[in-house]
Amino acid sequence: MSRNIVRSVRRLSELQRYKPPKWAASLKDIPQHFVRLAQRNTPIHPWDLSQLPKGFSLFIKRDDLTGNTLSGNKVRKLDFLLADALYKNCDTIFTCGGLQSNHCRATAVASRQLGLSCFLFLRSPKQTTDIGCTGNLLLCKIVGSKMIVIPQLPYKHGLKQMMEKMAKEELNQKGSSVYQIEVGGSSYTGMFGYLTAFQELIEQNVLENFDDIVVTAGTGGTAAGIAIGNYLTGSKLKCHAVSVADNTAYAYSKINEDLQAGGLDVQAEEIIDIIDGYQGRGYGLSTQHELESILEISRTTGVMMDPVYNIKAVRGMLTEMKCNPTRFRGQRILYIHTGGVFDLYDGRIDTLLASSSSAAENAQQVASWGDIDDPMPFFDY
Repeated sequence: MSRNIVRSVRRLSELQRYKPPKWAASLKDIPQHFVRLAQRNTPIHPWDLSQLPKGFSLFIKRDDLTGNTLSGNKVRKLDFLLADALYKNCDTIFTCGGLQSNHCRATAVASRQLGLSCFLFLRSPKQTTDIGCTGNLLLCKIVGSKMIVIPQLPYKHGLKQMMEKMAKEELNQKGSSVYQIEVGGSSYTGMFGYLTAFQELIEQNVLENFDDIVVTAGTGGTAAGIAIGNYLTGSKLKCHAVSVADNTAYAYSKINEDLQAGGLDVQAEEIIDIIDGYQGRGYGLSTQHELESILEISRTTGVMMDPVYNIKAVRGMLTEMKCNPTRFRGQRILYIHTGGVFDLYDGRIDTLLASSSSAAENAQQVASWGDIDDPMPFFDY
């Protein structure tokens, strides 16, 4: 048996039959398979934020714990997207994102685990091939992904066509069969990752214990799955997504595309509240206040916020609770943490940590060898 056949058989062995929740069985074009990449049943626990307005109670669902190097919301989508790639006997994955894309990192790692080659098209504001190896880029490089730095082209009108052209070149030159994943993994197939996650929420008694769900929204795929799941079950929860992208209308249009693909006669504006105005300096850019909030939340709750998505969503959520409380159905709020911790390793928060006040605090916490009377280690087993 040839090596390629052995690889193909092993890949197909990863596929598991997908049975949707009963409440989703009427949807069109339901995926047939999934691969088990995400660590599911992520915990929900109280989240005591110091800035939480009086009267509200806040809990957090830890989807930053869906894995180690596969952590975050993207891996739930990849459960279905990479299963589709394997079922179609593809051996190469193309996807795209920013230089520090969590989606690209998760795709790179998961593809390698499944024996697939991976090409990452990384959008950069500067023309350079020296992208370094900090944050998510380190993991992408370690697993051997091929990275192509490109201009900041829009996905639907520029980048998608570029990727399709290169996919044909890969086929002609190497005989590779390419599976192309949309930016953020936000396709109709990927949406089933969070449609399935909604069943997980049901089993965790979220429908009884909460009034509102809040999540961050970039490309809109996670928000789509949560909102559609909430709608199909007839839940009385109100869903909110805090936009971190520059174009809030994009999130609504993405959810409407998924609704249409699923054969549902409802508009996104009717089933989810997209909260705008908290992008700060723009997508992927941080303000000093945002970085300070990351530090404050980490030090008081032990939960790490990423600088691109969750810190902006949490700040927006807290501001709306304070200034516009009637936006929420009730006061029992569940926030879904979508991960992104590796973004903290890109260096942007280093200056804040090294500032005079932080340095002084750290100096009190770190003892040198000269401060210890007996420097010889003693192990008491």
